[in-house]
Amino acid sequence: MLDTIKNMLGFGPAVDFAQLVKEGAIILDVRSKGEFAGGHIKGAVNIPVDALSANLGQLKDKNKTIITCCASGMRSASAKSILQSKGYSSVHNGGGWASLNSKL
Repeated sequence: MLDTIKNMLGFGPAVDFAQLVKEGAIILDVRSKGEFAGGHIKGAVNIPVDALSANLGQLKDKNKTIITCCASGMRSASAKSILQSKGYSSVHNGGGWASLNSKL
């Protein structure tokens, strides 16, 4: 159970986010439009977590790797769960966007 929670929050086994991006992963920033406008990872797609389910059409390929991020990692964990429940097969919680950006 604890391992499941750690994995949901992005504290599971180390993930090479830079390599995933090189391989074509999508960075999905689930913060609000205003937060996103204040700074974000270059090339990231912004779909606020509360609008994610209604905007899945923007993420057509369910087999494409997606890295979720937000301000601290909580909303991105929720987004990861939503995407997995909708059949997306390769979703990683990147945590806070600034921290993720430094790993790329």
